[in-house]
Amino acid sequence: MAEQSTRQFDLVLVTPQPLTLHPAAVYLSSLTSGSRRTMQKALNVIARLLTSDKCDALSLDWSKLRYQHTAAIRAVLMEKYAPATANRMLCAMRRVLKEASRLGLMSADDYAASVDLKRVQGDSPLRGRLLKTSEIAALLSDCRNEPHYIGVRDAVLIAILSGSGLRRAELVALDRRDYKTEDGSLQVRKGKGGKSRTVYLPTGAVSALDAWLDVRGNAPGALICPVRRGGHVHIGRMTDQAVMTILRKRALSAKVANFSPHDFRRTFISNLLEAGVDVLTVSRLAGHADPATTQKYDLRSEDSKREAVQLLHVPYDDC
Repeated sequence: MAEQSTRQFDLVLVTPQPLTLHPAAVYLSSLTSGSRRTMQKALNVIARLLTSDKCDALSLDWSKLRYQHTAAIRAVLMEKYAPATANRMLCAMRRVLKEASRLGLMSADDYAASVDLKRVQGDSPLRGRLLKTSEIAALLSDCRNEPHYIGVRDAVLIAILSGSGLRRAELVALDRRDYKTEDGSLQVRKGKGGKSRTVYLPTGAVSALDAWLDVRGNAPGALICPVRRGGHVHIGRMTDQAVMTILRKRALSAKVANFSPHDFRRTFISNLLEAGVDVLTVSRLAGHADPATTQKYDLRSEDSKREAVQLLHVPYDDC
């Protein structure tokens, strides 16, 4: 026990590092705010597992991790979490160790050995749920029944999320210049991984956005903005957490069952696939680098599979 305690103590960062030289801080700073929160939680869990709750992500000396540490972490995560979650946490750890190597805090051999871990195998249960058209309509109706500019803002927020499948962080990063009225397109400049893409809004979402612009005006700056007390629109950036709060409030008011903002994205992808749009096009609209990722969002029911095979003709009865 004394030896184990000593080993754990050895992983504690003795001298505080500037954030520009701290591998976990450098990695986290490269992420969007939503991903940053998720990955910091993952790194905190790993740090606590390694040190019996003595450290978090910023007080652990990541440069001292070796294969015996990372292999042990993989084994624990494999037991405690679904494969997708475990692999996401392992990815965060690998990225921090990569930054440690880049910063000259780990040798090339130590880095290579520490990240030489197999992915956790297995299928994770599908997360989230599909939103029915009637539920989205109820949310929009709740917004439109509010005699206040907040209702106009909330309606366009819901219309864009449901009609484009944007991530929360992508939505709040949009500027006025990113919306082209002539074709109803949005230029997503700050997508996941720093990638940009163009998405197109369906007619209903265009109508909601045009109604919002009648209120907001065409001043440069954030497209979706806070509305102050008294109905004053403030041309400033909302946080992705504010989007979460708004949706929870609207769900409660419209008596819609609990859902997450990402369920709009799942619904968008599933509905396009249900409509017969090819997976490559859907993956481009969703901003997925790999169409296999898009397929993981497919929450269509068994009925859709059963109906799909009825489109095939087996000529047994023709003989």
